[in-house]
Amino acid sequence: MSVHHERSRPVDRRVHVQGRPVDSYPDLPPEARRGSVRRVTVVGEEVLRRPCRVVTAFDSAELSTLIDDMFLTMYVADGAGLAANQVGVGLRLFVYDCPDDHGVRHVGHIINPVLDLPEPGSRRLVDDVEGCLSVPGAVMAVPRTDRAVVRGFDKDGRPLVIEGQGYFARCLQHETDHLAGHTYLDRLSGRDRKEALRQMEARREDVFARRADKAAGLG
Repeated sequence: MSVHHERSRPVDRRVHVQGRPVDSYPDLPPEARRGSVRRVTVVGEEVLRRPCRVVTAFDSAELSTLIDDMFLTMYVADGAGLAANQVGVGLRLFVYDCPDDHGVRHVGHIINPVLDLPEPGSRRLVDDVEGCLSVPGAVMAVPRTDRAVVRGFDKDGRPLVIEGQGYFARCLQHETDHLAGHTYLDRLSGRDRKEALRQMEARREDVFARRADKAAGLG
């Protein structure tokens, strides 16, 4: 999921890492400092349409490297979240660095996530603008619930429960959709989907140029 400018920085410096509060955390997470930039897949590529595979091997150098690379790729692309199939890897994994509506920054990764949403009777849908790193340059209003929970594991196989409200809940839902082979375009009407694709066509080259400049600056 892409970061919108008004949400690019939380109101204060409270931070939760892997669902737990910490006293402080660097703007560029240590995972990103270890990582390498990978190419972000674009809507229309088959890997984004296939449901991702369950991760069965934890605590591996390969998995750690993938997470590090995803963090740096997300940062270079100005993202709030990134799923593994967005870097061409069909595994049930996503990373995030996203504020909620209370000014708390949430940073982490989760493997094999299962999404829990409020029951229909207590569910509140919010229409808010949403973008996607794999739909570069397009933003559209998408209805999402204002609360969400994902349950899964960290890279060492330890259980995780991550709770989100507001914009962070939107991020959790957006990234979990990716792992099922869906993008936010699938939640739009035919007319709005055409508009999002039109925006992408008009803006994608500018988006790619900004990403390239940011990646070069890190070098």
